[in-house]
Amino acid sequence: MATARTPTPSSPDGATIIGESVHIRGQLNGGEDLHVLGRVEGRVDLERTLVVAQSGIVKAEVSVKNAIISGVVVGNIHATESVELTREGRMVGDIYSPRIIIVDGASFRGNVDMGDIANMPARKPSAERPRPAPAARPAPPPQARPTLTAKPGAKPAAPAPAAKAPEKAPDKAPEKAPEKAEQPRPASVTPLEPPAAKGLPQKAQKTRVIVKRK
Repeated sequence: MATARTPTPSSPDGATIIGESVHIRGQLNGGEDLHVLGRVEGRVDLERTLVVAQSGIVKAEVSVKNAIISGVVVGNIHATESVELTREGRMVGDIYSPRIIIVDGASFRGNVDMGDIANMPARKPSAERPRPAPAARPAPPPQARPTLTAKPGAKPAAPAPAAKAPEKAPDKAPEKAPEKAEQPRPASVTPLEPPAAKGLPQKAQKTRVIVKRK
């Protein structure tokens, strides 16, 4: 059964502590903190904080203000403020809380629901950290091709076949130039005799006599 203790260094003021040898099955309701060192099965409804120690085991549906789990919890937790799962804590179930803390090393299997996203307060633009731009990677230097040296007495390698030149397309027949219009030929010109030079003796005209023989 649940027992209330006087304040000690290990128990806060007004907290209800369930000892390690205590096993409770049923429904627990209260308006003060509850520390579980033993075993609780059923349902837990508290107005304050539930603390499950390393030796504590809770198999129940839990509805509290805050929950600190260092032992074993099997069931769903509904917290109005926060749920903290320490390094030694182990939980199987779903968590419904606006603030959830899962420390590195804890064991958790289930779903997490932190409330309605549409009703969450919007962040200010100044609160967001600017993302660094990715640095440009330098282009790798071109790799030099290794030169091959022929060994003495080695046969020369056969030359690689030359690549065939692409066949040329047949040339188109040259277009004929437009024929020129025939120009009219000039009329024949009779050669003009050179004029007689003034002051020069004229050649004597020779007469030819024909003699007929009887």
